[in-house]
Amino acid sequence: SINNCVKIFFKGGQKMRIGIPGEIKPQEYRIALVPSGAAEFVSRGHSVYMTTGAAAGIGLTDEDYKAVGVEILATLEEVYEVSDMIIGVKEPQPKELALIKPGQIHYRYLHLAPDYDQTVSLMKAGATGIAFETVEMPDRSLPLLAPMSEVAGREAVIFGSNILAKHMGGKGILLGGVTGTASAKVVVVGAGTAGQSALKMAVGLGADVTILDVDLAKLKYLGDIYGNKIKTLYSNGGNLA
Repeated sequence: SINNCVKIFFKGGQKMRIGIPGEIKPQEYRIALVPSGAAEFVSRGHSVYMTTGAAAGIGLTDEDYKAVGVEILATLEEVYEVSDMIIGVKEPQPKELALIKPGQIHYRYLHLAPDYDQTVSLMKAGATGIAFETVEMPDRSLPLLAPMSEVAGREAVIFGSNILAKHMGGKGILLGGVTGTASAKVVVVGAGTAGQSALKMAVGLGADVTILDVDLAKLKYLGDIYGNKIKTLYSNGGNLA
């Protein structure tokens, strides 16, 4: 995605100042650009700025970024002030909306549909917003949203397995069972990115898995891949019931 971003914005040879302010939304620990990604920009002659400590949530230090040519600034406000483009993860928080400059590019998840106030603020600021979740490839796939769906699908099985524990109010069974007992039954509704990721985790844990979808080509593909380790069903009211 970083290489694509470089091609989109800089094919004309214009040098830009790129800011990584870091995330201030509660419980958000990700960083939008790892050192190798920042190095891609720097190698093309662009300037990259980051708020000190912004990558601490994923175990990276300011020194990791300095080593590839990133300039570390003391505050988020300074990063916004100096940058032509902001690369973030989550949508700008209220404190950040006031810092946006006219013409500034915001390349991040924006989730504008349910957020009227943010949408209006970005418009009033004169920002150019490029939402990760709406970037499409020619085949209509969503390369920046797909990894999040993978995470969600895999976590769903992990969390569901935990909730099956007796002390969590569950039935007190393991997804994969134990010697001499049956495996737990897992149903995955939908064979999209999240569904296939959940399927992979459930099969890996030894569960008895059934997956449903309206796309028979997807079901055939999964049947070819997993063989008799899974059951596939066309998704309709009767089969779901």
